[in-house]
Amino acid sequence: MSEIKQFALTRPAYVGQAHLVVHDLPRVSDFYRKIIGLSVIEKSPSGEVLGVNGQPLLTLSTSTAAERAPLNAAGLFHTAFLMPSRQDLAHWLAHAAHNNIQLQGASDHLVSEAIYLADPEGNGIEMYRDRSPEEWTYQQDGTVEMATLGLNLQALYDSAPKTAFEGAAEGTAIGHIHLQVGNIPQADEFYQDVLGLKIMARYPGASFFGSGAYHHHVAANIWNSRGATARKDNMTGLSGYSLKFNERDALDRAAAALDRLEIASERQGDGIVLKDPWGIGLKLSA
Repeated sequence: MSEIKQFALTRPAYVGQAHLVVHDLPRVSDFYRKIIGLSVIEKSPSGEVLGVNGQPLLTLSTSTAAERAPLNAAGLFHTAFLMPSRQDLAHWLAHAAHNNIQLQGASDHLVSEAIYLADPEGNGIEMYRDRSPEEWTYQQDGTVEMATLGLNLQALYDSAPKTAFEGAAEGTAIGHIHLQVGNIPQADEFYQDVLGLKIMARYPGASFFGSGAYHHHVAANIWNSRGATARKDNMTGLSGYSLKFNERDALDRAAAALDRLEIASERQGDGIVLKDPWGIGLKLSA
């Protein structure tokens, strides 16, 4: 792990790993390894754990019972891989271009620069880098100014190192996870009142939740999924993800809220396991 941890990961809470259920494990794994630059940490016939420099980030698993999730189901909008620097993002972009990877968009969000694409089964991916928090504009209520402006991909590409891409840069992590949910007020309630995150920004049909003044660790939108109900256990796509707490108190407060609101959860040796209101798995640990 690089010595300087990125701002997103030093907050009271941050995203650890994501878990996707896929149909074609070799094909999807191949994509995350060759295109995203992750490497295999563990392997079994029904699944793989991929990560960067021995740090697990993404679990892929498959089963014959897996049913393809409809586009309007609750679940994943995108997994966002946070790169340590703009140069790392440029290097990745050049690698994607040389492999003729189709991009779905690129945006300057003021706090970050982001490139969007999807894996072979349609799971959304964001590759991004954060600007320094000193460059972010905070409002008086603590929210942060974000926008969706065009990103000059050619200039970014031109700035890339001319060396071969040899995998995701050390220190690459999941900076945030963006979800499709059934309704926003319920998401606001769950992420604020239960998990203790703060609304950092709002868009029409979306809320962005962060810990410790980060622009967002979790986002939730209803753009494709308004009114969606809980996911079935055997659906493809996002099975679950983990939130890690750098501060034990923050985890204890979340645990107390789960009990107070009588939300079903299971205490395990290494954390608390539950499902959000849309059946997306969540593991909380410190």
